[in-house]
Amino acid sequence: MPWWSWLLIWSALTLGFLALLVWSGVRLYRKSLGALRAFEALGDRIAVLNVDVSPRPEQFRPAVFTDLAALRLEVEQREAERVHRRQVRRDGRIVRGKLMRNARYVTR
Repeated sequence: MPWWSWLLIWSALTLGFLALLVWSGVRLYRKSLGALRAFEALGDRIAVLNVDVSPRPEQFRPAVFTDLAALRLEVEQREAERVHRRQVRRDGRIVRGKLMRNARYVTR
């Protein structure tokens, strides 16, 4: 093959590659503009709602200034709730275990 045919082939490949890059860039640019428009519309919808979505921190109450009896009562209530939740989970596990142990196999 003569040298000019190789030059022609590589020139065509390079131009094709550059055309592909330009086409991909334009397509990416258009899609990013569409995404920005969608985000703008979403922002407008959220602004219309005017809802504060940030969580409100609880009021800080230093334990130093509260009554000791009230603190003990609060700790006991939390412990009782934890014990109750554990007992409910344990009862559920026992029920599921009994169901699995007494399950009948169904053959079709």
